[in-house]
Amino acid sequence: MRSIFHIDANSAYLSWTAAEMLRCGHSLDIRTVASVIGGDPEKRHGIVLAKSITAKKAGVQTGESLVEAKRKCPGLRVFAPDYNLYLQQSNAMYGILAEYSDIIERFSIDECYLDYTASVKAFGDPVETAHAIKERIKNELGFTVNVGVSVNKLLAKMGSEMRKPDLVHTLFPEEIAEKMWPLPVRELFFCGRATEKKLAAVGLSTIGQVAAAPRSLMEALLKPSMGKLIHEYANGIDDTPVNPNDGLVQKGVGNSTTTSHDVTTQQEAAKVILALSEHVASRIRKMGVGAQVVSVTVRNNELNFYRHQMKTDHAIDSTTEIYETAMRVFREMWRGDPLRLLGVHLGSLSADSARQFSLFDKQDEEKLRKIDAVVDAIRSKHGESAVQRGVLAGSDVPPLRVGINDGNYLMMRD
Repeated sequence: MRSIFHIDANSAYLSWTAAEMLRCGHSLDIRTVASVIGGDPEKRHGIVLAKSITAKKAGVQTGESLVEAKRKCPGLRVFAPDYNLYLQQSNAMYGILAEYSDIIERFSIDECYLDYTASVKAFGDPVETAHAIKERIKNELGFTVNVGVSVNKLLAKMGSEMRKPDLVHTLFPEEIAEKMWPLPVRELFFCGRATEKKLAAVGLSTIGQVAAAPRSLMEALLKPSMGKLIHEYANGIDDTPVNPNDGLVQKGVGNSTTTSHDVTTQQEAAKVILALSEHVASRIRKMGVGAQVVSVTVRNNELNFYRHQMKTDHAIDSTTEIYETAMRVFREMWRGDPLRLLGVHLGSLSADSARQFSLFDKQDEEKLRKIDAVVDAIRSKHGESAVQRGVLAGSDVPPLRVGINDGNYLMMRD
């Protein structure tokens, strides 16, 4: 039988900022007052990325605008995100986990799965080890985590999502009926708002009710693949492996950003996507690879995510090609709803420089490569703002959009 851990940093961005401030000599632990991480504290732009327990009690919600959050909580303290710090803290957490297993999957910047199966002989009881890991992270790194322990990834994650913070929860198969089935169906991993509404329409409001329903009903209601997945998850069934991912050998790179206001036009979205494309294109050129899959992720002002991707016929690393592909994806996927987050991700990375050319290619690829090389060199020497595209001049979008970096695992999930 497998032994799987899910480790989840509690209020990661806020905790990591708080820990760093204390380390630098600040007397206030911002986790103990009404505070949030998000946007520019001076301009009050952006949305809430993470909140303290006190802010949560005042009604502040992750994803809402800072203006609305301050309206609910007038004394709210706002701190700007520091993504380099967050990557450092994520890496430090990973470093501790790596002492207990060499099979670790970074699910996001603040979450990891750990396969402890082969480590039992060396370190002993899984639950005792989970407590030891939790305490080490708190004592050595200054922030708390929840750890879920079970026999598969699904149940381990569901376990870690139980009461927080700073706790270890088990969710073994024999505990499903007591601990998981009474929960609202929205608590089931992978069950979004749209799925919840469809299930509620036929009287299924708890995970246990979904588990007891015929799988054929789920497949008819949600389409076969999704219905099968939700039914299996409700019954605690998940045989997916923990896929090792140490952050050094990346399957993809990406960047996403929240916006200070609702993006309602394609022209506005295009500027953000261009800046994001510049960022990820620059990163893969530094890695010496090209990408064959371009994905675009958006989140609307109701906090709903959706994502679409396109596969190119050859690996690309040009900013222009990546941007144009990302815009094609965006135009196909966008529903016209107001957006508060946009992201561009590059996958299927390859160091193979062989390119397929067409007599009808619109772009002179060699010329694009030379332009990108010159731009990269100037920015490396004089800073990111030393050169920028004309369309971004005078706008509030930086030439290389600073946002949440991800490499197939580094996007924080809420």
